[in-house]
Amino acid sequence: MELSKAAILNKSHYGINIYAYVLKQYYSNQTVLSLVGRNCKLTKNPFNKDKETLKIKIVNNRAVHVDTELNNFKGDVFNFAQLHFKANNSKQLLIKINEALHLNLKSKPKEEKDNFLHIAENTWIAKCSFFKAPIRNVFPTNTLWLHQIHSLITSYKYKSVTENYRKITNTKEARKFKANNFDYVTFSGIFKKRNDKELIKHSNLLTLDFDHLENIIELKKLLLNDDYFDTELLFTSPSGKGLKWIIKIDISEITHSEYFKAVANYLSFTYNIEVDQSGKDVSRACFLSYDPTAFINKRHQIV
Repeated sequence: MELSKAAILNKSHYGINIYAYVLKQYYSNQTVLSLVGRNCKLTKNPFNKDKETLKIKIVNNRAVHVDTELNNFKGDVFNFAQLHFKANNSKQLLIKINEALHLNLKSKPKEEKDNFLHIAENTWIAKCSFFKAPIRNVFPTNTLWLHQIHSLITSYKYKSVTENYRKITNTKEARKFKANNFDYVTFSGIFKKRNDKELIKHSNLLTLDFDHLENIIELKKLLLNDDYFDTELLFTSPSGKGLKWIIKIDISEITHSEYFKAVANYLSFTYNIEVDQSGKDVSRACFLSYDPTAFINKRHQIV
């Protein structure tokens, strides 16, 4: 991944890790940040006489700050980092952050330096393996961007098969019909073969599956407005009685399955809802159904 503001934000939890790094340089033996949802508790500000007046939060996928005493002390994570690193220019600042936090991002070639700071923010876009029905087919036929999957779901491609599936009342027949007629994807990555051991590249996506819901519309609202997780894709399941919620995760420090458990516990505690445990498998198959109202995060619409 090439060095850019967007890439740094992507690899530092929206910049929170950068704040933590800088603060640790001044308060090495203290807990410098305590994150609750998208906000941090007040912490010491080394640029305001070590007073506990620094307030940090995540806004539009970027960490920003203010000081409760100093009206002019506000900005984003890069403004804050500059106070510590004292870089000569923006490019040098990104390089210093990259080196200090060991992000392993690559600098752009020299000839592209004039465009270095003109890259669109939020450039992370996920790619997943696409499989043709039936479910017993474990070899992908294509690799798709998330916006391409959204286009399939909202188009008429799966309208007929979805409507026919929902007419089946016999549980056994319905299960067989779904397995034989619905195309599917592995949202969590690109695979040589649908098997956890055959993962080529993780997409940084996690699928949460909710079944037998009494009020789909209400849960949609809750998930789309969740304070902690951004929705990348959200659509109604083939049965019409469930939801598929796809969110972005960071597996640099914990595994896919551990992240799944953490999110599942969060959902249980926050909304008192349970998720299908199959989401813990990185090669989990997700059937594509017809949903003209499916939501996709605007960052994936730039492709």
